[in-house]
Parts: sequence; C-alpha cells; structure tokens
Amino acid sequence: MDERIEIIKKWLGTGSINVFGMPFSGKDTVGIHLAEVLGAKFLSSGLILRAAEKEDKEIENEMATGQLVNTDKFRSIVLPYLAKSELSDFPLILSSVGRWEGEEYDVIEKAEEAGHPIKAVIVLNLSEAEVKTRWRASHSLQDRGERLDDKEEAILDIRIREFNEKTAPVIETYQKRGLIAPVKAAGTREEVFTNVIDVLMHFALNNDREIPLTDDEFTDEGAGTVNIHDEPDEVDPGEEEEEATHESDDYEKEEE
Repeated sequence: MDERIEIIKKWLGTGSINVFGMPFSGKDTVGIHLAEVLGAKFLSSGLILRAAEKEDKEIENEMATGQLVNTDKFRSIVLPYLAKSELSDFPLILSSVGRWEGEEYDVIEKAEEAGHPIKAVIVLNLSEAEVKTRWRASHSLQDRGERLDDKEEAILDIRIREFNEKTAPVIETYQKRGLIAPVKAAGTREEVFTNVIDVLMHFALNNDREIPLTDDEFTDEGAGTVNIHDEPDEVDPGEEEEEATHESDDYEKEEE
C-alpha cells in the first residue's frame, strides 16, 4: 500500500479530489481517511454548512428538511475555503463540495485559481435500498448525533431526490472532463478504501493530462467516457500490497 500511496501523492501534488455519493455512502469517512494517508487537508461542505446553520436560520431550515443549501449560501460560505492561505501548500480532499448543478463550475474555477486543480472525482455508488438499510441501522443506534436531516425516513427520501435531481448533473459535468472515479460503496471500510486507492492509481498512471475549465473547450474525442457505475481495470503497481489495517465495519457513522 505504501508504494501506491506515494505514487498517488506525486500525481496529486497540491490538487484536489472531490468525493460524491448518496447519503450514508461514506463520503466523509472516505474523505477523512484519504486526507490522512495523503497528507491532505479535508473540507466537507456538509460540516461547514452545519456549523453555519447555528447562526443562519435559512440554512437550518433547508438542511432540516433534506434540501440542499441554496447556491448563494454555498458561494458565500463554502467556496472561500478553497482559497484559504493556510491550505495553499497542501492537497485537498473535498466531500461533496459543489452539490447543486452549476456549482461545479465555481469549484473547478476557484480550485484552479487557488492552486488546487480538481484531479479526480470519486463517486461512491450505493443503491437506494442500501442507503435506507444504513439509515435504519444508524437511526436505531443514534450514532450520528442530533442531525435534523436524519430524523425521519421521509426526509431521507427528499435527500435522495435532491441527489438524483441536483447532484447527478454535477457528476455528469465531471464525467465529461474524464474525472470520474467510480467506487462500489457497499462493502466494509477496508474494502471500500482499497477500491478508492485502486481507482486513484488508475488516474495516477493513466490520466496525466490538462483538464479544460469550460464545456466550450471540449470535443467528443477529448471527453471522458467512464460510466459512473463502472470501475476502471485493476492496476498492478508491480509489488504485492501490504495488508490494510483499517477498521472493517460498514460506513454507518459517516458525518455526511
């Protein structure tokens, strides 16, 4: 594993990796772990906005009902984090930063300007049935704190709908840029994280190219063709991997 991490670090530089997925897919869990092993800084739009909701009733009301926070709030509260000077020398792991269709262009532009170009976008694929199974388990255990958007299954349904209607087009934009790294999220922490490293190795060894910033710069030949539900071929780094030593329980305690 160590050799693979070093290869990914060299490829990533001070760039960014954005992580998307449905509720309970493990975005923050994967993101935090990835930041730790890559020496990166972790930014979660959900955590940032939940901190802001304490002083902003509009954000509180939107999040409590399962809706995405409006784009104006995202731009004024979350987006400036990308340009923080104390982060300039580090790569960034982003957890669903820019979830509403159109926000991805702001993220691409601001990340590039700040020296953290988007190098890959991990999509944690989880079925709606598995999302609800994890919600019920978490709801029974009460292991995610007092989150208003976790209280009722009807609110979870809204969150799933928001993802399908507003975030799926964001993922399609990144797909056009050849940035999508799909990962099966229905496994243990160890299994999912190993899959994440596999797809990032694929990018590190095969995707070293400039990514256009606007749709106008694309041609059919240059656009990405990876289906977000497929995974790239496995990459052989040339040496046997060390056995992972991370926890092997499911992603039911993630923050976002």
